[in-house]
Amino acid sequence: MPIDPTAALAAEPTSREVRWTSRDVLLYHLSLGAGRHAATGPELGYTYERDLRVLPTFAMVAGQGPSAGDGPAPGLSLPGIDVDLHRLLHAGQELAVHRPIPPAGTAVVTSRVAELWDKGKAALIVQEQRATADGDPLWTTTTRIWARGEGGFGGDPGPASPQPAPDRPADLVLDTPTTADQALLYRLNGDLNPLHVDPEFAASAGFDRPILHGLASYGIVAKAVVDGALDGDVTRLAGLSVRFARPVFPGGTIRTSLWWQHPGLALVATCPEQDEAPVLTHATATIRR
Repeated sequence: MPIDPTAALAAEPTSREVRWTSRDVLLYHLSLGAGRHAATGPELGYTYERDLRVLPTFAMVAGQGPSAGDGPAPGLSLPGIDVDLHRLLHAGQELAVHRPIPPAGTAVVTSRVAELWDKGKAALIVQEQRATADGDPLWTTTTRIWARGEGGFGGDPGPASPQPAPDRPADLVLDTPTTADQALLYRLNGDLNPLHVDPEFAASAGFDRPILHGLASYGIVAKAVVDGALDGDVTRLAGLSVRFARPVFPGGTIRTSLWWQHPGLALVATCPEQDEAPVLTHATATIRR
């Protein structure tokens, strides 16, 4: 049985130590487009180690970049779950940052399968990771993984989907162009999946060409929110929850539409070059006032 719900949910959490330096943070920011127009806007808060501020979504790659060495980045290895990686899709991502992430540091990340939902034709695996530093919470991530063909085991289908964006014009629309080489740079954060660099591999997966990482789109949207709605104050973005709808091809534009609502923002990201196809949906940002 590829998925054993009892074993998956009853398994003891696993822990690992992660380390990062200011170089990892700088690379992450550059891979999201920070400093692209260095002559007119070097964005030194993102691109210079002096007074470096850390975009909260750096939590998604902490411990996986250059400072992690040349070994492979942590992959999906979960107790009670033995599924072909080709059947898995990154369905959604949620991040809660409990305090500002330092430019360099060490944290202990504890992982567990928090939920396992039966969607009929698929299973939805919910993996939770909690990071602590010096014994205090630093961030919590929740990753939703869609396992095609693994449903039907008689489990709970899970809660209803969150509300979509409000049915009114957006309060703010922010356009972020990506570059043709953006996936080549972003992959150096630790996600070396050939889907993002190898045209032949991308074709075998059904794409015309390599696609941008979903978590790159996630980080680009987070930066757009911070810069466009929060006066560049990274400490005000306390969380970001999204559903991944479809990928962006490097070179396309990510258009982020925002609606202010208590206690934060509703948002949706689309790609104008792909007929305004949704990229991130059912998304909310938690804002510190």
